[in-house]
Amino acid sequence: MLKKLIHIIFLPCSEATMLMEKQNAENISPKENRKLSLHLAICKWCRAYKEKLEILDKMLKRKLSDESNVEINDSDIHKVKERALKNLDIS
Repeated sequence: MLKKLIHIIFLPCSEATMLMEKQNAENISPKENRKLSLHLAICKWCRAYKEKLEILDKMLKRKLSDESNVEINDSDIHKVKERALKNLDIS
């Protein structure tokens, strides 16, 4: 109950995902960073989203920088989904 209350009052998932995207594109304020860290500490769904976001961002950066010929195929997408489901303990 307390986790749910903290989750709703301090930072809902919709705002947390927006902050993750913002953090990925630019720096966020120390206050935003603290709120996001608190949210991630209690929300397994947003932690999984953050992990997927980081993986996809790394793949995109490699592709755009032409450091290697990284191709995103169905197998890569399936692996990301499997890892996220494993981390969420659902299948």
